Amino acid sequence: MSHPYVVAITGASGAVYAIRLLSELVRTGRPIHLTVSDSGRAVIKQELGLELPRDAFAPEMLLSWIRPNAAESPIAAVQALQQKEDKYRRLRPELPAADTLRQQIIVHAANDFFSPIASGSYLTAGMVVCPCSGSTLSGIAHGTGGNLIQRAADVHLKERRKLVIVPREAPLSMIQLENMKIVAQAGGIVLPAMPGWYHEVNSLADLVDFVVARILDQLGVEHTLMQRWGD
Repeated sequence: MSHPYVVAITGASGAVYAIRLLSELVRTGRPIHLTVSDSGRAVIKQELGLELPRDAFAPEMLLSWIRPNAAESPIAAVQALQQKEDKYRRLRPELPAADTLRQQIIVHAANDFFSPIASGSYLTAGMVVCPCSGSTLSGIAHGTGGNLIQRAADVHLKERRKLVIVPREAPLSMIQLENMKIVAQAGGIVLPAMPGWYHEVNSLADLVDFVVARILDQLGVEHTLMQRWGD
């Protein structure tokens, strides 16, 4: 079996990036270990209108936001505002059945230190913290291991595996910049949620896809989410 991916969602704004990322990683067929911090759940509720249980939850609850024909979907409101957003369907790809999702996506409570991803002996294909809050960034930079997300990130750094953090904050303090520098020096990849505008942007979906595409590039996952420079 191929090594799994690890995805962590924390309390920075931009939960849509994480859900779009998950929808693309599901396509790889690899297992996905998912953990969401308390602040991450609060942001998901505020931005997407989804209320996730504190510990384990069925992954289709999270991915239902991008499932086609989801009733009362926030995407529908965005489409109405944009008056034409057929292109937003790219944020709502066809997903596997719920039973298949539950087998592929393993959800861990953020305080579960007995999770396999808390150990370096458990092999993975890489980890993404998306979005990455300032407090999570600090915990990773200084190795505090205050929750499963910070511990799993620490494991990826010490085992020299791919770790991608996706901060979404502006402006940045000197402390945050220093923490990003520490993570980068330790081998992590700092990939801020800064969408480009050179790929024929026609919708919000294009901007979301740009950031997710760059994350997938770092994981070595093939995709067609954006037009590359020079193509």
